[in-house]
Amino acid sequence: MASPFSGVLQLTDLDDYIGPSQECIKPVKVEKKPGKAAAKIRIEADGSYFQINQDGGAQKLEKAKITLNDCLACSGCITSAESVLITQQSHEELCKMLAFNKTAPPSEQKLMVVSVSPQSRASLAARCKMGVLETAKKLTAFLKSLGVHYVFDTTFSRNFSLLESQREFVKRFRKQSEDKKALPMLASACPGWICYAEKTHGSFIIPYISTTKSPQQVMGSLIKGYFAEQQHLTPDQIYHVTVMPCYDKKLEASRPDFFNQEYQTRDVDCVITTGEVLKLLEQEGVSLSDVDPAPLDTMFSTAEEELTSHSGGGSGGYLEHIYKYAARELFGIQVDTVQYKPLKNKDFQEVTLEKDGAVLLQFALAYGFRNIQNLVQKLKRGKSPYHYVEVMACPSGCLNGGGQIKLDGDSSKDQLQEVERLYESVQTAIPEENHTVQELYEQWLGGVESEKALKALHTEYHAVEKTSTGFNIKW
Repeated sequence: MASPFSGVLQLTDLDDYIGPSQECIKPVKVEKKPGKAAAKIRIEADGSYFQINQDGGAQKLEKAKITLNDCLACSGCITSAESVLITQQSHEELCKMLAFNKTAPPSEQKLMVVSVSPQSRASLAARCKMGVLETAKKLTAFLKSLGVHYVFDTTFSRNFSLLESQREFVKRFRKQSEDKKALPMLASACPGWICYAEKTHGSFIIPYISTTKSPQQVMGSLIKGYFAEQQHLTPDQIYHVTVMPCYDKKLEASRPDFFNQEYQTRDVDCVITTGEVLKLLEQEGVSLSDVDPAPLDTMFSTAEEELTSHSGGGSGGYLEHIYKYAARELFGIQVDTVQYKPLKNKDFQEVTLEKDGAVLLQFALAYGFRNIQNLVQKLKRGKSPYHYVEVMACPSGCLNGGGQIKLDGDSSKDQLQEVERLYESVQTAIPEENHTVQELYEQWLGGVESEKALKALHTEYHAVEKTSTGFNIKW
């Protein structure tokens, strides 16, 4: 369906969409000239605005640009924040930085780092009809041909997100008797869900949301923290780009929580979608299948020639990893296979751990806003039976993100099945068994529960209060 937003914000078609509130406006830019009477404005059937001058002449008005911070802070009206234009989170901005690096004096050049999500890589592999490892190597070569210095995989940072989520859940479970909002713990990796929660349900829902950073933002901490130290650089000397399946990741990267005040730099400087990588390839006149592969990069001494993933589905497997860990840690039960029970639809599923007829753990997946709204309403009525919910804004989760490549000719269902097949073709690994992650906890973060680990791997959320202005009166 077509988005009711203005063109500058209409980024993709979605089949599961919450329309903006009636207060949301599409602003136009009117140049005020001193000493002249106010002009009349005519609105055409197609939504365009014309200024009617005193002499009867008509002039088409330009729609004002809305900043990403405006969208993030918006609760039905446009704020006055003017710091991050939507063009600063695009492949054009990446191209500008690459061009700047080629002409700037060495002291001003930035180390260019790109972190690629496994969901984006699977979508590109489906588009180019290649395996995911081949896609990863060829994408690395292509990006380096443009001037990128390092290309990493965010699967590595997801190890931290999963481990922190597991520990956070067990802590919440143990204190549920003293804190009524400790459970259910709601996943925090989806910025579309977070934005909706902060704006629509604010202080009611925020205490339930996991404080663990998403893999994108953990990668930001790693690149601007650990990797910068290894390269003997300050965080502002690195330009960090992520490739994501989702437009909302652009909003996530622009949150003030992920801005380093000391060095005046973001943990993630620019986010481009999988579709924008395709635009980059087309812009350069390059077919990814024709690119000679390059070795995969690693932040560590040993080169990686294989890719790994995590079990539990294309949104990161949060439910599965937390469920297995909690069963073992809280009840001493080893769970090898997770049995999902679909409820009203495939995007709402339950997982239950029982012993002697008693329910020990009850988890759920809630994908898409229809299911999210039902979940929130149950919570508000005190009727939610769940201990943990993996919440994702997109139907079918991250592999079906709005920033993924849509193929011509194939049905969306066939496309998604192929992307899922490719995503699942990678060998899975268990985060607890990753020795490099354990070493980083000790050497970089100073231990699992340290203050540095808390700052690098966790975040906060903020209720967005509705403001009332003359522009948002309901008629």
